[in-house]
Amino acid sequence: MRLLSLIASLSILVSGCGEATQAATDQASQERSTKFENDAPSILVYKTPTCGCCNGWVDHLREAGFQVDARNVSDQSLYALKKEVGITVEMSSCHTALVGGYVVEGHVPADQIKRLLSEEPEIAGITVPGMPIGSPGMEGPGARPYAAYSFDHSGQLKVFAEIDPR
Repeated sequence: MRLLSLIASLSILVSGCGEATQAATDQASQERSTKFENDAPSILVYKTPTCGCCNGWVDHLREAGFQVDARNVSDQSLYALKKEVGITVEMSSCHTALVGGYVVEGHVPADQIKRLLSEEPEIAGITVPGMPIGSPGMEGPGARPYAAYSFDHSGQLKVFAEIDPR
């Protein structure tokens, strides 16, 4: 609930048995997918106006079905936002987004954001620190595997997904 309060503040600052089990899992997955397509979540992205890779990530989100509100802010405002939502230097990247009560930091692939929104874990958000080559918005030669991390309100990181864009 603290995050919801922060989001409100930020708006001012700058939204057989095995077969049966598998069938149930497949049906639930299909229902989540259909719900996502019908109710495309809105994601609020804070970025600086001159960051091309941020624009590439925003395009990636739109292509994945998200409704994106991308807001250009100053470096100072972006750093203040990161601090307010609990992004440490170790977690940091070039843009910060808010979606479904979660913080999404950096070049997180859209499918991992969809997973986050589907599973609704009790965390503060997910991050791809830095700007890994091959991540959405950072496509190009030399792509390498990287990780997306979940983080809680105390800043504890755990691997959320291992991603290999090659």
